Amino acid sequence: MKIKAAIVDDEALGRERLRQLLGRESDIEITGEYASGPDAVAGLRRAMPDLLFLDVQMPEMSGFEVLQALGREPLPVVIFVTAHDTHAVAAFEARALDYLLKPVKPSRFKQAMAQARERVAARDTGELSRRMLALLEAPTGTPNRLSRLAVKANDRTIFVRVAEVDWIEHAGNYAILHCGKETHLLRETMSALEASLPPDQFVRVSRSLIVNIDCIKELQPMARGEYTALLRDGHRLSVTRGIRELEMRLKFA
Repeated sequence: MKIKAAIVDDEALGRERLRQLLGRESDIEITGEYASGPDAVAGLRRAMPDLLFLDVQMPEMSGFEVLQALGREPLPVVIFVTAHDTHAVAAFEARALDYLLKPVKPSRFKQAMAQARERVAARDTGELSRRMLALLEAPTGTPNRLSRLAVKANDRTIFVRVAEVDWIEHAGNYAILHCGKETHLLRETMSALEASLPPDQFVRVSRSLIVNIDCIKELQPMARGEYTALLRDGHRLSVTRGIRELEMRLKFA
């Protein structure tokens, strides 16, 4: 009997890699392939597979948000796929949930598949669903507070320490990290970053801006109750939300 598998990854190369590896497995049938979280939710609701390869970090909707959107219905056996989220990996391991690190290695893929087959055969999806829901609902659970951000640059992955980031601005499906005189382009949503960054260090001051509060030199009042944050490097950023909370946090930072 074939195991029905689906792939969710916003990167074409990531989907292709998994497709190639799955193509070598005679008992696997790929029944769905999705390039975004919203497409995945719609497709998976129509035809839930036995096995799901789910990218953790996607721009429109993270892998965790996909699972939350699917709700409490019996979930498939899920193998999470992540490029760098070491905190998420620790959470997966704590709850005995499987994961693959990008780039996916054939040997590690084989190991994950062996475990997945056992769980599919045993129809162990109920217990796995409970573990995943616990992961999503835990107060200190995923998405976890990151200490580093992985930025892809051609065939390299650059790791940027969170403490080195001065401010972040929205740029379509990307976020621009401003780190001193350097900038890095990260494929991530502002909402996901806001949830993943240390809340005592970063604050979202507008729909399109997140700021490291250690970099704020002063707040200057503007028209209509808005403020400008003057950073230590001279940049001026518009503050359109949470000014009172920001003032309090700056006092005790």
